[in-house]
Amino acid sequence: MTSVDRFDAADFDRTQIDALLSTTRSVRKRLDLARDVPDDVLLECLELAVQAPTGSNNQGWRWLVIRDDSTKERLAEIYRKGGGEYLAKSAEDAEAGTQSGRVATSANYLAEHLGEVPVIVIPLIIGRLDQLSSSPNTAAAAGLMGSILPATWSLQLALRSRGLGSCYTTLHLNAEAEAAELLGIPPHMTQAGLIPVAYTTGTSFSAAKRPPVEDITYLDRYKKPFR
Repeated sequence: MTSVDRFDAADFDRTQIDALLSTTRSVRKRLDLARDVPDDVLLECLELAVQAPTGSNNQGWRWLVIRDDSTKERLAEIYRKGGGEYLAKSAEDAEAGTQSGRVATSANYLAEHLGEVPVIVIPLIIGRLDQLSSSPNTAAAAGLMGSILPATWSLQLALRSRGLGSCYTTLHLNAEAEAAELLGIPPHMTQAGLIPVAYTTGTSFSAAKRPPVEDITYLDRYKKPFR
């Protein structure tokens, strides 16, 4: 387990932190399907994940870890079913050498091999959107997902810092009820995604190409240049 101590901002190695934040990629084709992920490493990462903030400090996150081979394969079938239309279209649109083509190819690769991944983690949050509000709206949705997604990203950062790759996916949620039945998830819980976890083949990852932040940051009014 990790030991959580008090830190002053001056104690952090910003170079290392910035490298972690800028190189934590969605890993699909570079997941090492043959190498086991030890329980203690996974629990260390989850211990860090639950340091993330939650709405009203309710701490309603829960984590479902799937290791059983037959369960992973059945879940992979649900994933492929849930993502059928998207995966089929992305395969048709894939163009070799383009960014969108590479993403489409890797997405289909993950779908085909999901059952072989050493560990699958399902992040859960207590509550259902239709139970939290008589007329579910943006505020209710943001509050519910905002109580689990920060912890999910913290988990992915912690995994990356230990040489493991992950990818935040949501395709299986198109068949959420079927996944819930398979995994015994009670009806008052919401699945927030599906995260394949494995060590990576190679440890070198680069920062992604992104648009200049000045072009997508506004001041006081939408589309008003920040500077």
